[in-house]
Amino acid sequence: MNTKKVQLEVSRRKLMQFGAGFIGTATLASVLGLNINDPEPAVAENNITPDQALEKLMAGNKRFVENKTTNSNQSLEYLQSISEEQKPFAAILGCSDSRSSLEVIFDQGFGDLFVVRDAGNVSTSEEMGSLEFGTLVLGAKVIMVMGHSGCGAIKATLAGEPVPGSIGSILAQIKPGVLDFQGQQEDKEAMKKATEANVIYQMNKLKESPILFESIAANQLKIVGGYLYFKTGEVTLLG
Repeated sequence: MNTKKVQLEVSRRKLMQFGAGFIGTATLASVLGLNINDPEPAVAENNITPDQALEKLMAGNKRFVENKTTNSNQSLEYLQSISEEQKPFAAILGCSDSRSSLEVIFDQGFGDLFVVRDAGNVSTSEEMGSLEFGTLVLGAKVIMVMGHSGCGAIKATLAGEPVPGSIGSILAQIKPGVLDFQGQQEDKEAMKKATEANVIYQMNKLKESPILFESIAANQLKIVGGYLYFKTGEVTLLG
């Protein structure tokens, strides 16, 4: 069976499995812009494999690190040209940290990346749903869960001190993945390892999504981890 047919069959199964029990398959299909009665429904796709998408992402980071950025798709004119459609080739679950501007560090422009950000790059049901949409409907072929050096959410989780407001709900999403490093928030190496452990933990949570899991099984998606080191701008792959 060719790749396109696998993707179409996977998409039909997803709609039938998850739509019928929620708002009805036909309604869900309409909302997502898919027609499951069509023998070849319009499924968003990029003419690129998950491996090629990852290579493209990392090549952009290499250009950024070497101060050789080339992306020209950052103008108002280009934004206007894609105002009716988007086809991101990659999706990223990143931290909200103001220093981690993802389109910049990967040398990408408008419409290239489907970005979901929260403190600690945690995968809650809302983030997972967003990434399901970004891959199933919009066609992103790789999801990178990306942590970074000196992450305040990781440090606060390791410290284990009381925090105000709803911040604790974020730390609770991180804690299970970093238990081995509790109390070591002042140790830079422990912080790095804890950040990497959280990335792997959040990646595994994403793989619990039946939609994302099926896309991986059909070779339409890859989930990887990344670690951004601010002093160099380099992203290293994890997992």
